[in-house]
Amino acid sequence: MAVRFRIIGDNMSIEQVTTLEAISSGNSVIHNLEGRVKLVSILLIIVFAVFSDRLIVPLVLETFLLVVMYLADLSFKESFKRILLLLPFGGFVIAFQPFIHPGTIIWQSSISWIHITDTGLNWTILLFSRLLVSLTAIVILSSTSPMQEVVQSFRKLGMPRDLAMILTIMVRFLFIFVDELRSIRQSQRSRNFDIHNKNISYKWRVKQVGYSIAMMFLKAYEKGENIYLSMASRCFSEDSRLYHAKTVLEKPEFVYIGIIIVLIISLELVVLFFSHNLGYFGLSLSL
Repeated sequence: MAVRFRIIGDNMSIEQVTTLEAISSGNSVIHNLEGRVKLVSILLIIVFAVFSDRLIVPLVLETFLLVVMYLADLSFKESFKRILLLLPFGGFVIAFQPFIHPGTIIWQSSISWIHITDTGLNWTILLFSRLLVSLTAIVILSSTSPMQEVVQSFRKLGMPRDLAMILTIMVRFLFIFVDELRSIRQSQRSRNFDIHNKNISYKWRVKQVGYSIAMMFLKAYEKGENIYLSMASRCFSEDSRLYHAKTVLEKPEFVYIGIIIVLIISLELVVLFFSHNLGYFGLSLSL
């Protein structure tokens, strides 16, 4: 049986984890902000965008997020690639909206029950703009805040202790999992194993993948036992307190969160008093 030799890099899903962590540990005006400020500001933007029914709001918020992305020195190309990867999760539902809502028919197919209405199209545009703002905000947060910083920010904001502990261990386990998976894939490549090699029986390839998954479960169980014994040897109990470094909010944090609050208030005032001057962007597009 002919064996194909292919030089392939690490799986993209593995590399994305370490690459994202490296990007989030960068040095910029946005990276250096305190974690709680970044988390709260992103939540404010997402909540305001989701509850607004005027297109002007997500349009301005998306523009603001692009400015933040520029200040954070993030690659627009890579950031929008990640947004496109996340888009199908909500985009799949949005794609059906123009066809399922009553209203004035603006397009009719040869099949009588397949048509697009103005109400459905307006609702689709609004949902898509909300989704785009939310995904952009999440990508910016994940690109400017290491995972451990996000978890610590949740803890400082009052997350329940047990949930904070679970998230802390999960974040640490993630990188252990990535390292173990990389070593397994490296061992497979050194033995010329390729899951896409059609010269090898499909059943045999699936069996080898199953062995790899089983090995990951065993390694995860072993790591879990070692961590438990390590924590027990250090007298960890349900009454133990989690340590987190105390940080003081400085002028850049207050300026950043202040800009966002002023922007939200300004948009709300524009919607309340000047929406009739904004044309389509000021119309209520909700159902």
